Amino acid sequence: MNLVAIKSAIDALSAPTISFTILTVIFPFIFPPSDWFEKIHRKSGLWRTWTKSGCIIGMVLITAFFVIGYFDPYFNKTLTKADNFPIVLMIYSMWFLIWLGMYKAYRNDARIEQGLKPEEYNDPDDKVLVWPDLVYIEFICLILFQVFLIVWSILVAAPIEEPANPAATPNPSKAPWYFLGLQEMLVYYDPWIAGVLLPTFIIVGLMAIPYMDINKKGDGYYSFKERRVGIFIFMYGWVVLWLFLIIIGTFFRGPNWNFFGPFEYWDTHKVEALTNVNLSEILWVKWLSQGMPSNILVRESLGFVLTGLYLFVLPVVLAKTVLKDMYEAYGPTRFVSLMTFGLVMLALPIKMYLRWIFNLQYIIAIPEVYCIILLPL
Repeated sequence: MNLVAIKSAIDALSAPTISFTILTVIFPFIFPPSDWFEKIHRKSGLWRTWTKSGCIIGMVLITAFFVIGYFDPYFNKTLTKADNFPIVLMIYSMWFLIWLGMYKAYRNDARIEQGLKPEEYNDPDDKVLVWPDLVYIEFICLILFQVFLIVWSILVAAPIEEPANPAATPNPSKAPWYFLGLQEMLVYYDPWIAGVLLPTFIIVGLMAIPYMDINKKGDGYYSFKERRVGIFIFMYGWVVLWLFLIIIGTFFRGPNWNFFGPFEYWDTHKVEALTNVNLSEILWVKWLSQGMPSNILVRESLGFVLTGLYLFVLPVVLAKTVLKDMYEAYGPTRFVSLMTFGLVMLALPIKMYLRWIFNLQYIIAIPEVYCIILLPL
């Protein structure tokens, strides 16, 4: 296979509708949350991902992708932008740190099965003082990181661009790299949902984890088998629903916010024939072949019903069926909190697929109140 064919294949697979689906499908086989996935994980050899050879192969593949991109006339323009240099570092560090954690977790799981203590186990009587032991190490790390930032600022040119010109808007106009995940969410959600509500849920959810976690296993040492469900959920939310969205916004979004492959020419005249519609328009105009009702509650009734079923009825059904044991173990307060954060997180991929497949813009749209309200579904 020649280089042109490889680039074409990468461009085709990098379309978010394809790459996101592939990543979502294979994710539970890489981070198996149950015995069934664990069995396939072992038989297929995916467990070798978390060996030393797996780390090297991952680093080689990432490096090969960037080397090919550096010598590509189109990808080079995106790759060599000073603002995108942190993304390259993020991809390398993301892969290495995830591998390191899983590598140590698998080693500890093997030791625990043999009746041995985890590698991080310390005698309770063997204490390390915060001062001077911990503070001393943190101070050294602070100095080294400052040196790194100074060298980075000297070697990587990041000049201030010309003053903003309202007559010449940049195309594409992208947010700073650390906000690109939020900017990508704006494609699927109303600004107050993507810019306010979802980030608030992310921050509050992360703060609430210690209070909702009742599993004492894997506390203070690396372990995957003792926390595989929690690790799977956290890794999917962090890697797929956050870091991958940043990568999409950086490398796959071009002029007019259209999708482009990394090796594809950014054609400013590319036009996607999309007609975004609201759920109420699908119900009344397309399905019932009649005009839109003037009453807001009647017009948006299907959206209200679906949202209510998703946020309020589904948790009750799950608590009485497949998650009955979890409900009894966690109690009503913790269970409701976990379901709330989980359903809001799951709403993002659901909404992404609804937009990709049906061009669905809003589940509930009420422009009469001078803003469009999209409930998180």
